[in-house]
Amino acid sequence: MHAFRYCSLVCVLLLITTTIQGEEVKSTHPNVLFIAVDDLNHWVGHLHRNPQTKTPNIDRLAGMGVTFTNANCAAPACNPSRAALMSGLRPSTSGCYDNGQAWSPVIPKKLTLTTQFLNAGYNVYGAGKIYHAKQHRDGEWTEYFQEQPTKLTLDPSAKNNGVGGIKFGPLSNTESDMPDYKVVDYALEKLDEKHDKPFFLAVGFVKPHMPWSVPKSYFDRVPLDSIQLPPHTKNDLQDVPEAGIKMAKPNGDHALMLKSGRWDEAVQAYLATIQFTDDQIGRLLDGLQQSDYRDNTIIVLWGDHGWHLGEKEHWRKFALWEEACRAPLIWVAPGVTSANSVCDQPVDFMSIYPTLCDLSGISIPDHVEGPSIVPLLKDSQAAWEPPALTTFHRNNHSFRSEQFRYIRYADGSEELYDHVEDPYEWTNLAKDTKYDEVKANFQKYLPKKNVPELPKGTGNKKRQKKAA
Repeated sequence: MHAFRYCSLVCVLLLITTTIQGEEVKSTHPNVLFIAVDDLNHWVGHLHRNPQTKTPNIDRLAGMGVTFTNANCAAPACNPSRAALMSGLRPSTSGCYDNGQAWSPVIPKKLTLTTQFLNAGYNVYGAGKIYHAKQHRDGEWTEYFQEQPTKLTLDPSAKNNGVGGIKFGPLSNTESDMPDYKVVDYALEKLDEKHDKPFFLAVGFVKPHMPWSVPKSYFDRVPLDSIQLPPHTKNDLQDVPEAGIKMAKPNGDHALMLKSGRWDEAVQAYLATIQFTDDQIGRLLDGLQQSDYRDNTIIVLWGDHGWHLGEKEHWRKFALWEEACRAPLIWVAPGVTSANSVCDQPVDFMSIYPTLCDLSGISIPDHVEGPSIVPLLKDSQAAWEPPALTTFHRNNHSFRSEQFRYIRYADGSEELYDHVEDPYEWTNLAKDTKYDEVKANFQKYLPKKNVPELPKGTGNKKRQKKAA
């Protein structure tokens, strides 16, 4: 009863706006700026993975609060990563393990992150890509902006539209033609409005998702003759079990890229697209700083998963190694975080839902599987035990501690990498018995529930539409 009275009092105090000497005092209930970036791996300046990348605005945001150097996605694919983050249910609980599997039949509206904020009295605005394929459901948002597309055209300097399924090339369009530019325009309008309720503003950037096609000026910033290929080694898959090789598909994208001789062009295009995205994030941050809400708005930025560009003879996400699992995670929480804080503790994106609730005075629903990381936001050096967990398809799990990555596949095969000695995961230590205790410690965190995979295909899409 005492806890109920306390929570009720807190909610009342947070939602009431008072007037002192004729001046309005802003509610202490924090606003939220929720920034989702599609296919952005750890090639951002402050994570020091690729010295060629230039992300001054993302780095500026990192300097404003806490950046997590060992943040990992829940799943290395857009659909399951976003469904897990937004629902609080891991892929092994929902059955949504991959793209093409409809999440809405198994994730009721009442469970989602945005619903919790709506129920707490927030206005909840969305724009761009928050769920996979820009899917969203009525009833979970106050308003959702759908930008009007402009035709995008390759610049005459482009050789073609890429290599096989890896699509890239400079555009003749202007920056303002890009969907992400329009999404930021919408967000800036919301930040310029007067709000009578706290707001949750979700801004989803499509880039740097393929095609890596942005205005040519961004390619010009990254001259082709300056490009360095990502660190890689020959025969990198020779000590990887068959389950890992099956995910890598070395005879697919990577073989085509080697044959084409255009690996450096693809890297250039990805870097150019990251710079475009960084510019748009800069516009968004500038708008917040110039708004009335700069001092009472929580900011969280996350990339939905990583991306391989030839490391381990693999392209795209869809794997359980560092490049596919690790992505940026930055938090700025007024009164909680300190500027220029760096946290090396391993966390995964299942922490985002409960942490936002925790920071906003909203009860964390019982179904949410991730822990709140508010203790790490307050003290980036605080003790932390659980490893980060990433899942791709049923019973395939990847764990990250501060030192090690451990992968266990459905068939029982394993990989183990020591990131102090081997940051690019070139030497699989799983068969070395001196690491048996390390593996056993990870195995304690294997999910107890691993439900069957949801079906794929158009029939499932029909089910999703009906359920929505």
